[in-house]
Amino acid sequence: MQKVNEFLLWLDQYLGSHYWFVFLLIGTGIFYTLYLRFPQIRYFGHAIRITKGKYDRKGDAGDASHFQALATALSGTVGTGNIAGVALAIHLGGPAALFWMLVTAFLGMTTKFTEVLLSHKYRDFVEDGTAAGGPMYYMKKRLNINIKGNQLKTGYILGGIFAVATILCSFGTGSLPQINNIAYSMFQSFGIKQIITGGILSVILALIIIGGIRSIVKVTDKLVPIMALIYFIGAISVLIFNLSNVPEAFISIFRDVFTGTAATGGFLGAGFAFAFNRGVNRGLFSNEAGQGSAPIAHAAARAHEPVSEGMVAILEPFIDTIIICFLTGITLLSSGVWSDKIENQFQSADIQILDGIYSDNDQKNINKLYLHLKNKEILPLFTGKLHIENGRVKNNVTIINARSVAEDVKVFTGKNNLFEGELIVQNGKISASNPVHYFTGKSLIHSAALTNEAFKKSFFGSWGEYIVSVSILLFAFSTAISWSYYGDRAVTFLFGSRYVMIYRIIYIIAFFIASFTDTTIIWNLSGITLVLMTTPNLIGLLVLHKEVKSTIQQYWIDFHKEYPQETTPE
Repeated sequence: MQKVNEFLLWLDQYLGSHYWFVFLLIGTGIFYTLYLRFPQIRYFGHAIRITKGKYDRKGDAGDASHFQALATALSGTVGTGNIAGVALAIHLGGPAALFWMLVTAFLGMTTKFTEVLLSHKYRDFVEDGTAAGGPMYYMKKRLNINIKGNQLKTGYILGGIFAVATILCSFGTGSLPQINNIAYSMFQSFGIKQIITGGILSVILALIIIGGIRSIVKVTDKLVPIMALIYFIGAISVLIFNLSNVPEAFISIFRDVFTGTAATGGFLGAGFAFAFNRGVNRGLFSNEAGQGSAPIAHAAARAHEPVSEGMVAILEPFIDTIIICFLTGITLLSSGVWSDKIENQFQSADIQILDGIYSDNDQKNINKLYLHLKNKEILPLFTGKLHIENGRVKNNVTIINARSVAEDVKVFTGKNNLFEGELIVQNGKISASNPVHYFTGKSLIHSAALTNEAFKKSFFGSWGEYIVSVSILLFAFSTAISWSYYGDRAVTFLFGSRYVMIYRIIYIIAFFIASFTDTTIIWNLSGITLVLMTTPNLIGLLVLHKEVKSTIQQYWIDFHKEYPQETTPE
């Protein structure tokens, strides 16, 4: 597993963690925001009226109402990214990472508008009578190139790449990290073994997704409002309990935007570039603007033209990131847990062992550790035998866990038995050839476990973690439901609807297996599959910018004819 994780990290540095991807994503959002004159602001009220069904027509083709399509798309985006993803972004980049998540969401409102518009415009209806849409369909129909009368099938190729990436992403984003966080959270809060949680939810998932989109929307349009309310109540209780810290927490989001966050508590610091990159990357993971996933759900909406459905999609990043992710972030910051060392069990992929003693109470050591974490000046890594007596490490080493100096480290074997003996370490990593063991101690934590700790700092006390656990269960499970639909539409595009059932079976099996797989590897895999899906979609959006604008202009011409009494933004 360690080798797999190292390969994923190596690959990610050229994909999601590289500047080209960040600039492509943000650049597309900036371009369309200016090109369409801030539609996320001008069309916001109109989008709400459309979602409420004010302009619906009887007989419109599709499988879901505007609200059901929005709820299904939201169930796909409101997932572990809102709970674990925000915590991971702040853990890596500090408070400034939350600012860049919010910027990504604001620009993403426009990106989501345009991708849904095009996908709904060029959707198909397949042999079983259901709607099939998404970026692969507009690519197939609009991105072929004519050279001297000969049509090159470039649109088919791009659509095929996107569809394959969608299938991969349905596992890397929709299935694997979702059940992984559910299972881990259930184990932490209730002591339920991961494999049991995975088994039960796999059966429930199978019962829902076998019924297709009509079964899915019946679940999501009821589930999304309930799960949002539960999480909102828990987050507000944290903010009220820590009310005196809220102003400083809010200021910290903006104070270090361009300078990076200095070391504080167990947090060893983060520069501007890292906060910017992690904030944008986690922002995309959360709201999926530009990724091309939500347009697949919106393509099923009942609407006689595409622009109105695109406007409904404007609401998604606002609800998902600007409201829910911001709530998570401000609770983490106001509670103070993001920079606190907390007793926890270490994950093997998070552990690194340095040769020598480095204290985070000394500024010179902090600077050295910070540069080491940035891969600027690598400190000597320990190689050899780690001597353990009564669970305590006797070598002169520093154990780094979750990008912090671990304290009070103990090594166990079996259940609550302190380890006695030697462990083989190679280049700072504990060899897989060692007997079964696990490390505990005080260090920074990340992902869902960090949000758990924040919610304990509320009027609910230790019960706060149960709100997070239930929220993760609902958020993540609803995401897995929606992503199964995205994947089966991609399978339909590539191979036809007869192969969808095979895909669903594989999806359910992978869902089960991921419930007891290392979370760090899952997160790294999700980041890579996300890039493979997003890139061809952003290229397609930029190429078709003139068509997007003309389609919107025609929409307002038709709308004024039908509703001359309405005041509109155009």
